[in-house]
Amino acid sequence: MDHFEVNGGSRLKGRIDVSGAKNAALPILAGCLLCEGDVVLRNVPRLRDVHAMLTLLQRLGVVSSWQEDGSLRLRVEDEMNCHAEYELVSRMRASVCVLGPLLAKRKRAQVAMPGGCAIGSRPVNLHVMAMEALGAESELVNGDMMLRAKKLRGTEMFLGGAFGSSVTGTANAVMAAVLAEGRTMIESAACEPEITDLCDFLKGCGAQISGHGTPRILVDGVTSLKGCEHTIIPDRIETGTFMVAAAITNGELMLHGARMEHLIAVVDRLRRVGVNVERGEQGVVVSSSRRLDPVDITTQPYPGFPTDLQAQVTALLCLADGNSVITDKIFPDRFLHVAELNRMGANIRREGGTVIVHGVKRLVGAPVMASDLRASAALILAGLIAKGTMRMSRAYHIDRGYEQIEEKLAGVGADIRRVSE
Repeated sequence: MDHFEVNGGSRLKGRIDVSGAKNAALPILAGCLLCEGDVVLRNVPRLRDVHAMLTLLQRLGVVSSWQEDGSLRLRVEDEMNCHAEYELVSRMRASVCVLGPLLAKRKRAQVAMPGGCAIGSRPVNLHVMAMEALGAESELVNGDMMLRAKKLRGTEMFLGGAFGSSVTGTANAVMAAVLAEGRTMIESAACEPEITDLCDFLKGCGAQISGHGTPRILVDGVTSLKGCEHTIIPDRIETGTFMVAAAITNGELMLHGARMEHLIAVVDRLRRVGVNVERGEQGVVVSSSRRLDPVDITTQPYPGFPTDLQAQVTALLCLADGNSVITDKIFPDRFLHVAELNRMGANIRREGGTVIVHGVKRLVGAPVMASDLRASAALILAGLIAKGTMRMSRAYHIDRGYEQIEEKLAGVGADIRRVSE
């Protein structure tokens, strides 16, 4: 099992090319199940989660191959299998995105319930409710969601959940509705850029969709979809992570390809901390002064502050000159990184879904353990500024969502290396 070793103290400076968005690529890959003919996707990040999705799609009859120009070509060749087994779904919760496409195209879907998650409960009831609203019959069989429908019909549905709109639930609803008969109105739909990118992909394949990017999406069903070529949007969470890397090291980074309009809430909070964020001709330029001001942050559905950047900004605020308050309203249990940051000298106290971060003068290197994808990013960021060596075990977590992160950071001056055991 690999681990990372980071020697802190280096000021980061230079250019980082932002990879394609993992959270856009995964539902788009699942959407290929709807298409007849070849799909060519560009800017697909080569991540553990992407490879896991490709393995699942292979079991479902999709042939895929990486091209010399870096693009990914996919084609459905066998539509017999409709079972996404627990062995694969348990590796990656985004596997549930095959539910809508399988039901719409093959009239049945058997998808394993995803199970527990380190960052908190993420129920799939909204996914099943959306499919039932479109006319599917559902039952739970041996831990699998079993859905059948001779025909899906357009309808009106509400997708608001306890913690806001469901992103993957919206993705499944849209992908099922594109082949339904008539019009579907999805109210309280997720507005994330990744949903907009999915809808743009589906429209390129012949779907009739409007309103994406707003809380109300309208889908007029068509009889079939064809393949298309599509470029995945840049990853806003990777962008935000490298923004924090520049800030925490008093560095200056040009994040090539980043779209600042996808991170307005993050930019607002970082500027209040004292971080300089400017829109460049080809991306975003981030720099920081040595003094960081405390700030209060509450995570919210897009366009609010993303829960996927909560851990990284917590690491940054460990060094602020004062006390910060961070509340996660999306995943109130997403604070496993707090104990590890405290091992490095941070002063963080948790109270339910909120943490109070008391700024300290410095962090120190220590052996720490990653608990999930974004927590691992936060620990690496802390290691960049810590005195001494930070050793982070369970490197596989960060490989799920960051493409060659050690190479990107080393390329701008970080002292980081991956160690294979």
